[in-house]
Amino acid sequence: MDISHKINNEHSALNSYALQLTKNVDDANDLVQETMLKALKYQSKFKEGTNLKGWLYTIMRNSFINNYRRIMRRNTFIDTTDNTYFLDAPTHTTENSGEMKFMAEDIQSAIETLPEDLRITFEMNMEGFKYHEIAEELDIPIGTVKTRIFVAKRRLRKQLKTYAGHYGFKTT
Repeated sequence: MDISHKINNEHSALNSYALQLTKNVDDANDLVQETMLKALKYQSKFKEGTNLKGWLYTIMRNSFINNYRRIMRRNTFIDTTDNTYFLDAPTHTTENSGEMKFMAEDIQSAIETLPEDLRITFEMNMEGFKYHEIAEELDIPIGTVKTRIFVAKRRLRKQLKTYAGHYGFKTT
């Protein structure tokens, strides 16, 4: 039985876990779908004979945490008065989805231009894998993981400098 079939057999367990995390049926379905896509994308990283359900739960948990952090960053702004506080942004604010779509495409294109070793390590880190998990999965030293992520970020920062300046981030 191939791994995609095994992953599909875990669908109901993943659904239950996703519902516990999200407390919302639609969000749970999205999380299950995202988890299954990531599992299929990284199926070569799964070691036969290890706990498939645990691997899938880890992917799901990391995806949930990353999505939550992304939402919180999007809904937070900094008050630059004398005392600096993080405050929840009003719910009536909206993003320019057209601009965000172009930015997301540019970011994805920039990531795809990275050499494969840097790209894979960087993507795993962005998906929530810890350095030691990446090192274990790719069978490389943890120092190499840190270096690859650092180099990938530096290259992406250089390629996406236009956005940094536009959004007020330092470009040096």
